[in-house]
Amino acid sequence: MEQTSAVGLAVSDLSRIMATNCSNCGVCENLQINKHSVVWCSDCDEGLCEECKNHHAVSKASKSQETVYIAEYKKLPTEVIHIAQTCKLHNEKFELFCRDHDCPCCKKCVNSHNDCKSLTDINELIKNIKTSNAFYEFEQNLLEVVENIKRLSTNRKENLTLLENKKREIEAEIKQTRIHVNHHLDKLQDDLIEKLVRVEQKENSKIEKLLTTLKKKESDIIEVQENIASIKQHAPELQTFLTMKNIEKDIAAEETFIQSITTSGSTNQVNISFQINKSLQQISAIVQKFGEIIVSSDPCDFSIQKRKDRQAQIMLAFPTRNIDNLTLKLQKRINTAGLSNVHSCALLPGDRMVFSCTKQHKIKVFKSDGSKDFQIKKIGPTFNVVFIGDDSIAVTSGYTYQINIIDLKKHKLKKSIQVDSYNSGVVYKDGHLIYCAGSKGLQTISLNDETITNVSNSELRDYAYVTALGDKLFYTDYRNHSVTCCDYHGNILWTFYDPSVLMSPLGISVDNDGNVYVAGNYTNNVVIISPDGQRYRQLLSSDDGLRNPWSLDYDKSTNELLVANRFNEAFLFDIK
Repeated sequence: MEQTSAVGLAVSDLSRIMATNCSNCGVCENLQINKHSVVWCSDCDEGLCEECKNHHAVSKASKSQETVYIAEYKKLPTEVIHIAQTCKLHNEKFELFCRDHDCPCCKKCVNSHNDCKSLTDINELIKNIKTSNAFYEFEQNLLEVVENIKRLSTNRKENLTLLENKKREIEAEIKQTRIHVNHHLDKLQDDLIEKLVRVEQKENSKIEKLLTTLKKKESDIIEVQENIASIKQHAPELQTFLTMKNIEKDIAAEETFIQSITTSGSTNQVNISFQINKSLQQISAIVQKFGEIIVSSDPCDFSIQKRKDRQAQIMLAFPTRNIDNLTLKLQKRINTAGLSNVHSCALLPGDRMVFSCTKQHKIKVFKSDGSKDFQIKKIGPTFNVVFIGDDSIAVTSGYTYQINIIDLKKHKLKKSIQVDSYNSGVVYKDGHLIYCAGSKGLQTISLNDETITNVSNSELRDYAYVTALGDKLFYTDYRNHSVTCCDYHGNILWTFYDPSVLMSPLGISVDNDGNVYVAGNYTNNVVIISPDGQRYRQLLSSDDGLRNPWSLDYDKSTNELLVANRFNEAFLFDIK
């Protein structure tokens, strides 16, 4: 207890001290001057008034240190503000992080970590932490926990509906049977219906209790999500990092809680049924009861979704089909003569197809027979189009720095998302759009809160296209005549380059086996590249009608490949 009091402060005392530090200028306080602070410097761990802020901004020792306005700093969650950036034992800044003990250390702390082999410079760990892939994965894990809670709630609500429907069916059956027996069975009937209601209420109560717990868990996680944006924008790097470590432990606990629910039998599909007493067919005098209400619990097929597990399963699936064994069969030709400069095509549910026309600033949707369904005009430049579920598509716009979301049911613009860069090729994955951002490389934007994260800083050409499968991204560079595969950290896994086979590659897509399909604009062909980038095969050429093919799309659910020339014609193939 003595050590605890020496090391830490009570939360109430800490809150009071932090409030004082935030409100008053620390430099002026040292000079016995009382001035209100206007900004907070996390490196100095003190507030600064207007005058001290100006000196701080030009001093050689502090001009590189970032400050944040006091009003914004106070918006940070309390647990973030309370995280110390200096060692409480030695009153020195944290400079190292011990992975063995999962804690920060100052130089003097090293003496107590002599046997630890995982001491790391903490500045390397927190460098660009807010835009790192680790932070992105951290946000995705939070989103995943919330989604799993919602799915659990939906599962239990469906069971409630099933119980209610079964109750009605059984009640009707009981009453129908009752018509054929003597009136002296009225009491037996009423007793059985009462038992049915009691059983249904008892099972409902169990499920409602679980739903209440799940709603509380969901609320707690959503609160953490709401705090993330503030942390990301205003918290110092160290506090952000240490907050992530704290929340990761909470997430692990919540994931254990969710897993325990699925293994404890709480998600078993509860059912009730009715069994008629066959004695009713005999003399009514010997009938002692109307029947039985039976409760059964059947395991359901509910499973917890985990992003890392799904990615591992996808990776293990490579490869199952050899590029040399694939066969193409032309299914139909689509007349696109009414469109000029087709830059993108995509297959939609219901065998529909959509094309974007960058010159005419419109998209056009065709029915499965190749006839026109509808078109949308005057939405600005239309570069690449991708289906994002919920009867919607996303359309990039090149230099207008926005991505439009189109409602396919209502045939109109749903909303426009502003981005901070040029945007060309795009692919949809797990609630995010991954797009080619020109000089900024590859970026991803969440369709939920529209936050943007950098994936790769390698500059991409104006007409770059991208696709994704599992933990891999594939993009084209038409000027360098290359196709590149990288991971979500931007690490290049392989690059395909052979101008004799593929020149000015544009549209790109990938099948379930990791085989990459690329449209060669100058070579008038479609080339398929093996998952490891080492082998290739020309699938289509000018002999198949290709004239400056610009875009293509592979539908993983139907194994169909749509290829669009820049002008006049597109082709739909079955691939086996």
